[in-house]
Amino acid sequence: MSTALSELRPLLERLRGAVHDPSAAATLDRLAARLDEPLIVALAGKVKAGKSTLMNALIGEPLAPTDAGECTQLVTWYRNGPTYRVRLDLKDGTSRQAPFQRPDGALEVDLGGTPVEAIERMVIDWPSSRLAQVTLIDTPGLDSITTTNSARTHAFLGTEGDGEGEADAVIYLMRHVHRTDLTFLEAFRDDTQAGASPISALAVLSRADEVGACRLDAMSSARRIATGWRDDPRLRRLCQTVVPVAGLVAEAATLLREDQYRVIATLAALPRADMDRLLLTADRFLNDRDCPVTQVEREELLERLGVFGVRLSISLVRLGAAPTASALATELTNRSGVNDLRNLLTTVLAERRSVLKARVALAGLDAVLSGLPDPVYDPFRLELERISASAHEFTEVHLLNAIRAGSLALKPAEVDELERLLGSIGAPSHERLGLGPDADVREAVLDGVERWRRRAENPLSPLAVSEAARAVARTYEGLLASSR
Repeated sequence: MSTALSELRPLLERLRGAVHDPSAAATLDRLAARLDEPLIVALAGKVKAGKSTLMNALIGEPLAPTDAGECTQLVTWYRNGPTYRVRLDLKDGTSRQAPFQRPDGALEVDLGGTPVEAIERMVIDWPSSRLAQVTLIDTPGLDSITTTNSARTHAFLGTEGDGEGEADAVIYLMRHVHRTDLTFLEAFRDDTQAGASPISALAVLSRADEVGACRLDAMSSARRIATGWRDDPRLRRLCQTVVPVAGLVAEAATLLREDQYRVIATLAALPRADMDRLLLTADRFLNDRDCPVTQVEREELLERLGVFGVRLSISLVRLGAAPTASALATELTNRSGVNDLRNLLTTVLAERRSVLKARVALAGLDAVLSGLPDPVYDPFRLELERISASAHEFTEVHLLNAIRAGSLALKPAEVDELERLLGSIGAPSHERLGLGPDADVREAVLDGVERWRRRAENPLSPLAVSEAARAVARTYEGLLASSR
């Protein structure tokens, strides 16, 4: 547990015991419960960004509806649970279970005639190892024609108005870097203690296969674009990194059936010239009369995999890289980019759970105390300020923000070092130090402590740089303690 979180928890408990206002008490109860929950990560983005498809790929099951039905208009929680259950939390404070079925694998929930406007959220409990560390939230699309859908997302994430939001971190899907995307990321977790921070957001170049016109090298093109976005100063200060993901291919890999594999294998056995002609366009693929598989089978394949997925699957089978349906599913998963995103979820975000939860607690306590002007609560305010100012985790957040905003006069090599050291918290020590797995971590850490102490004591260093150098030296000291 982080130092800040270990201090904030008893402060929250003492404040709860001193508060008599029912609204403030309820807020504190919810805040206390959040500290013990898995990390809450929301998927957000504009309409048709591919959120629900990516959600299914991350979970490994087709739970999230991807059509334009009523359920896509709801904020939907996906949690690890002991049994399969769907609950509707209504705006009047009541809850009820909802019946559901899976006719084709996808989850179909019966709202029982309850208007979408009356539902606060839908909570799906599902036994899943991929939801053990992280609770995932699917949100309605932003910039929707139906403004109430966007409003639900903004209200849940606290990106408009005075609400604090209920997500600890966000995965934001985008296909281009638009001003509205940057505005959203700036607003997410923009609190007075730490400001908009890159540690609480990941960006996804969604539907990445479409970037390269669905050619076989489309993901290579998407990775180059994502690399360019990572270096964009506007994004660097708002998110940790940018990951290209072909969500439809990743989702299809979890659902691939043997009969679909046989269709792909039949197509892969065609002469190269016939195959190239057939795959020239989606229209030709669907309507070619000389194709040895039926049009219905081709339609299903194209709907499931997309143009890129069909081309990639056929190529993998032709090359012998996917001799079975299971092997093809593995190859599609690896090439879709979803594993990179999963790794970030379980390392960079999940390992920072304590820091992210501490930020939530800090912002929540500050909001509650702001609404309690009675001087009797002044000691709590002073204690909150002390924790905020002294917690090294928050100092590291501020420092990473300053580095990515370019507000510190550091050498390029120093910026690279601190990006690696502070931007990859949760990764193994040798990776944070830029070393191989067999390198001497202790020696490198001691060198870092010494270098940054000298930097802090250099009389020619600007005050801001000296303070940053002291913080970096302390971070290295923390690595030294953890390596013993």
